[in-house]
Amino acid sequence: MTQQTALQTEILAVSLELSNEKWGVTAGTSTQGPRATEIGAGNFKALREAIEYARLRFKLPAGVKVVTCYEAGRDGYWIHRELLRIGIENHVVDSASIEVSRRRKRKKNDRIDGRTLLKMLLRHLSGEKKVFSVVRVPSVDEEDQRRRSRELKRLKDERTQHVARLKSLLALEGLRVDTINAGFGAAVEKMTRRDGTPLGGHLKTELKREHERWMLVAEQIKTIEKGLDAEVKDASNQGEAVKQVRALSELKGLAASAWVLVLEFFAWRDFQNRRQVGGLAGLDGSPYSSGDSQREQGISKAGNRRVRALMVELAWCWTRYQPRSDLAQWFQKRVAGGNKRIRRVSVVALARKLLVALWRYLKTGELPKGAELKTA
Repeated sequence: MTQQTALQTEILAVSLELSNEKWGVTAGTSTQGPRATEIGAGNFKALREAIEYARLRFKLPAGVKVVTCYEAGRDGYWIHRELLRIGIENHVVDSASIEVSRRRKRKKNDRIDGRTLLKMLLRHLSGEKKVFSVVRVPSVDEEDQRRRSRELKRLKDERTQHVARLKSLLALEGLRVDTINAGFGAAVEKMTRRDGTPLGGHLKTELKREHERWMLVAEQIKTIEKGLDAEVKDASNQGEAVKQVRALSELKGLAASAWVLVLEFFAWRDFQNRRQVGGLAGLDGSPYSSGDSQREQGISKAGNRRVRALMVELAWCWTRYQPRSDLAQWFQKRVAGGNKRIRRVSVVALARKLLVALWRYLKTGELPKGAELKTA
């Protein structure tokens, strides 16, 4: 075999098991290996040395193609970008798509996981389909754009926690409040127990501190929302994401969620069909058929959980704000006379149909049938 032929047929595959302190590096080819070693986390010099040592150990030519992979997780995509920068092809693998043993008690450690991932990478490189799911890595700018919508969601959840804590503290004294507002801190001084005695000093202090944190979070939420609104209103901003947000905002019932849908889903992906749209959101079905056993396991819940949860909320909103649309009428006919379970199942089906309809609307300009625009 000549060196040129070897370059075309041999590939050095490497799997990376990531942790805070060390990385497990497992290398092999279709006929040799695996060979495992450990390096310090983030030490790319040591990684290149480990790859070079494996190449020499397997007696591969100097120009052999190297392909690495690691599981998507806490470390994000900076490792992927660094590997590409130094000339190494890399795949980021969806952890949920990795095959595992069905034994009740199975062995698991970093070395076993590294070898399993290496075997799957070799199968993937050999042309076998659906070995695992490869994550679509966003660009640096696309990833940065998503930070605002995610921070906004996290802040709103934190605000809800502060409200619940304030109400719980008052409930300990038999007091009830309907809403928390900016004047709550001053109102605490005038609050009394059910018997007319003033609240304890330490309880008042705790309530005020909790309210101050609520105020800070509320102010940060306003700042982010104002920034997003300013981008939409800025006529000079003709970015693709902003255009999509403007289009979705024209539909009744979607304005508040337009940014999340665009930044998390539509702005940086090129869907080819409705199956890809439903599959990425985890709103596709999971049938189980084996012999005489036939059952539907519900939606797959794969993909982007933020979009999936948001679409279920939007499905309910759609039935309220777009009652004349075909989708809303389909839902009403389906649940007419049904119980709560039928409604819960049907609203998830509506969420998938609505997501596909919104994708078509942004891609082709085709308005969901019967839907109304704000300007109509």
